[in-house]
Amino acid sequence: MPCQTSSQVTLPELQNQQLACRRCMRLIEWCDEAAHNPPARFRGQSYHNGPVNSWGDAEARLLIVGLAPAAHGANRTGRLFTGDKSGEWLFRALHKAGFASQPNSTHKGDGLELHDCLISCAVHCAPPDNKPLPSELRACRPFLLDELRLLMRLRVVVGLGKIGFDCAFDALKEAGLSSLKTRPKFAHGAQCELAPKLWLVGSFHPSQQNTFTKRLTEPMFDDVFQKANEILSAE
Repeated sequence: MPCQTSSQVTLPELQNQQLACRRCMRLIEWCDEAAHNPPARFRGQSYHNGPVNSWGDAEARLLIVGLAPAAHGANRTGRLFTGDKSGEWLFRALHKAGFASQPNSTHKGDGLELHDCLISCAVHCAPPDNKPLPSELRACRPFLLDELRLLMRLRVVVGLGKIGFDCAFDALKEAGLSSLKTRPKFAHGAQCELAPKLWLVGSFHPSQQNTFTKRLTEPMFDDVFQKANEILSAE
């Protein structure tokens, strides 16, 4: 079962801490580089340019852990999975499963709401080549640990991609929420019961690298959130 928070921080306060974080200067500099050298399609747009906080339902039973903000997605819009192709896949699937109020998200003020779902990530700043360093993953882990402590109704964690899956498990174990001693092997559709009424589910990340090559298809992605719904409805 989810553990009590070790501090008095609230979720909004934690998210403000995420926005203010400057622990990893390599990432801060890369966010700034992306903002000042955008591709032609985004030229002239104002960029968020910095760490991006988690967002969604504070009472969520479903937590999604992605990799990091995209340099010209969330680093531009200021909201995770907003304004890029990965987000188109994610919100379409979440809408089908009843976790999102609409199937698309183009900007932070588009009216999209998440129901029973919080979206977070392993690293809160866009990394070069989408490859955060181990030290950067470690630096961001306390944010995920606090989110796990604050989500008192948490029942399902979906890790998007191997890094999201592995970081989610490592944080769950460190928070004392997993009875498994060793990290389960990542696979699309992997489903592991970590403790009574707490599950970790794996999914390929909805990146263009996976969707364009058909390594991840819409039915495969929909099935992940169908599994989440089945677990939640079995309570």
